[in-house]
Amino acid sequence: MKIRALLTLKPITVLLFAAAVCAGTASAQQHLRIGTGGTAGTYFPVGVLMAAAVSQPGKIIATAQSSNGSLGNVISVTSGSLESGLSQADVASWGYHGVGIFEGKPRLLGLRLIANLYPESIHIVVKKGSGIKTIGDLKGKRVALDEAGSGTLISARQVLAAYGLTESDMNPEYIKPNQAGDKLRAGTLDAFFFTGGTPAKAVTDLLATGIDLLPIDGPQAQRMRTASPFLAADTISADTYAGIAATPTLAVGAQWVTRDTVDEQMVYLATKSLYSAAAQQALAQGHPKGRHITLVNAVQGAGIPFHPGAARFYKEMGALK
Repeated sequence: MKIRALLTLKPITVLLFAAAVCAGTASAQQHLRIGTGGTAGTYFPVGVLMAAAVSQPGKIIATAQSSNGSLGNVISVTSGSLESGLSQADVASWGYHGVGIFEGKPRLLGLRLIANLYPESIHIVVKKGSGIKTIGDLKGKRVALDEAGSGTLISARQVLAAYGLTESDMNPEYIKPNQAGDKLRAGTLDAFFFTGGTPAKAVTDLLATGIDLLPIDGPQAQRMRTASPFLAADTISADTYAGIAATPTLAVGAQWVTRDTVDEQMVYLATKSLYSAAAQQALAQGHPKGRHITLVNAVQGAGIPFHPGAARFYKEMGALK
C-alpha cells in the first residue's frame, strides 16, 4: 500500500494495517529450543555454541536449555515440549524402533535426525587412593549413575550388566555429575559414571582433588559392542585430563534430533547455518568436540530417518543421495 493511500485511511484502519504487518514480521521469526543436559556435561556448552551458530535474527532464534539428557530430550521432542534436543544415538534409535529401553512402550515414530555430531565417551571416575582399580571393585561402593532420563544412566546400566553387576550390588545414587563431583571431593561418594564428550567440565573440575578413570575393555566391552551397534571402541587419550593415562573405553554418537512436524524450512536453515564457514570456525574454537561437528560426520551413524529439512540440505551438498 502506498504511503499517500495509507494516509487517507481512518485511524482504526491504519492501526489494523500496522498490526497485520507486525504479525507478519513476527510469524517469520521462529523459535528453536535445543534440549541439552546438565551444565557440567558436554551437551550444554556444545548446545550453547550450536544455538549461537544457527540463530538468525528475523528468522530463527535458537536457545540451549539444560535438561536431564538423552532420554528426557527424545521424549520432550516427540511430545512437543521441545523443538529439538541432543541425544545418544542408541537412545534415539531405541525410541524410534521401540526396542531396548523402549521395549513394550509406545514407539517415538515422530523422531527425526538433524545431524550426527561427535563421539561421547563413557567415563567412570574414581578418587585416587580409593583402591578401586576395576569395574568389579565398584561392588559395595557408593556410586553415582546420573539422573533418570539421562543417557549416562542407560550407559552405566549397560556397563554394569556386562561386568555381571547390578545396582543392588552397590549403593547407587541418582544425581548429576556436578553433584557427584562435589560428593566425591567431600569423600561421601566413591565413583560416578558420566557419558559425554571430552574434556568434560564434570571431570576437569576434579583434577586438583586427585582422580582416575576406570578402563572399559576386554570381552565385557566386546559383548557390549555386539549388543549395541552404536557403541564403538574408544580411548580417552593421555592427558585429555592432566595426569591421567590413556584409558580404553567405549563411545556412542551424540546426535541432534527433532520431530517430523517441526517446520521444514526452519530445520533446513538451521542445518545450513550449522555447517557454514563461520559456524564451523566458532564450533571448532569453542569446544574440543566442536571440531567433530562437520558435514562429513553429520550423516554418519543414522539410526532414525532424517528430517526433510536436514535431508534437503545434505542432498544439496552431495552428502546424501
